[in-house]
Order: sequence, then structure tokens, then C-alpha cells
Amino acid sequence: MAHSDKKAVLNQGVIIFVFLTVLTLLEFFIAITMASVVLLVVIALVKAGLVGYYYMHIYRLNIDDEGGHDSYPYKTGTNRLGLWLFLLSDGFVFAGLAVARFNLLGLTRPHLNQTLGLIVTAVLLISSFFMNRAETSMEHGDRKGFVLGMSITLVLGIAFLLGVVGVEWPQAIHEGITPSSGAEGAIFFMMTGMHAFHVLTGVIFLAVVLRNGMRGLYSGEKHWAVEAAAVYWHFVDVVWIFFYPALYLIGTVVT
Repeated sequence: MAHSDKKAVLNQGVIIFVFLTVLTLLEFFIAITMASVVLLVVIALVKAGLVGYYYMHIYRLNIDDEGGHDSYPYKTGTNRLGLWLFLLSDGFVFAGLAVARFNLLGLTRPHLNQTLGLIVTAVLLISSFFMNRAETSMEHGDRKGFVLGMSITLVLGIAFLLGVVGVEWPQAIHEGITPSSGAEGAIFFMMTGMHAFHVLTGVIFLAVVLRNGMRGLYSGEKHWAVEAAAVYWHFVDVVWIFFYPALYLIGTVVT
């Protein structure tokens, strides 16, 4: 990819993340004013579409066999395809949880901290932006920019975990929402627990990639591990784009 093309892709990323932020704020406003389920679902789909378009546009699933099966481009292409197939299968797990949420709770939702939900969502969106900057920096051979972007992403990922597991879970339990309190508790802890587990594995992945990058194991030409970490992190972000309105915004609060 030429330098001008990379710059254009980065600019597209900035624009898309700005739109994601605006749409998230719009979701929150709709939820606390008119509580329109249709509008919330439409906005969630638009947000997922924006992220999906951008990252499928960058991470093209092509396998370049020039140089043979032992060449770096071929290995990267096959690894990329394998990663996306894994994420597709993992996506069915999250989709099943979303279906279970609406099947069991319908148009009701648990009584959760709306402000905290908005904050942790914003934290995850911002972390995805810095993950993109870290990967782009490595593509340009900018190791300092890579380390900065990855470090910020790592800190924000940990902050998200602390917000959900360390703050939201105790508050939910205080409100009487526990894994054994009924359908709403089971769904809430299953959805947030499964997502938090993926964020945790993502944080570990990022830490390993950051350490290897600081040791000089990646370059502008060879940085598959950085790309893989970015794809996985953005996948976790996309999942939360759906989970956030499903848990915090759609439906009336169960009393």
C-alpha cells in the first residue's frame, strides 16, 4: 500500500471513529428521552456497518502465493483468513447471547448505571481508535508511535474491565441482580462476562505484542502479529456496540 493510500485509510479511520462517537451519544440521548427501540436498533446496525466496512476494507482476505507457500505474504494471507474464520465462529456465540437476551427479557432490561455504561462504551471506542493508530504507525515504521498507541490501548482496555467487572458488577449485585436472581441477572452476567473474558484475552494479546514490538521484532513490512491484535481488538469493540444498547438502552427497566 502506497504512503498516500495509507494516509487516506487513516483519515477514513478518524472520520469513522468520530461518527461512532456521535452515534453513541445519540443512542444515549434517544434512550433517555423517547426510548425508541427501532431507532436504537438502526443506530447499532449503522455503527456495526461503519466498523465492518472500514476494517474489511483494510484487511482484505487475499492470499498472495507469489514466492511460494513459504513466503511471508502467503503465510500472512492464510493466517488472516484463519483469524477471520475464527472471529466468524466466535461471532455466532455472541449472536446467540443477544438472541437469548431478547427471547428471555423481551423489551425489558435490567436496572443498570446508565452513566457508567456510556463511559465504558466511550473508553472501548477510544481504545479501538488508538489501536488503529498503533498499527498504522508500525506500517510506517514509526516504533515510537506504535508503542504509544498500544500502551494507551492497553490502559483503556484495563479501564474498561475495571469499569464493568470492578464497578458495574458490584453495583448490579447491590441492586439485587445476580447470576441466580432470574433471567435478567443470568443474561446480564453471561453477556458481560463473556465479553469481559474476550477483553481480558485481548489485553494479554496486546501486552505480548507491545513487548515484542519494543524488542524490535516487527517492521513496516512484517508485522502480522500487530495486525492480528488490531483485528481481534476491533472485533471485541464491534460486539460491545451491539451489547451496549441491548443491555443498557433498549426496553423498559425491570422493577
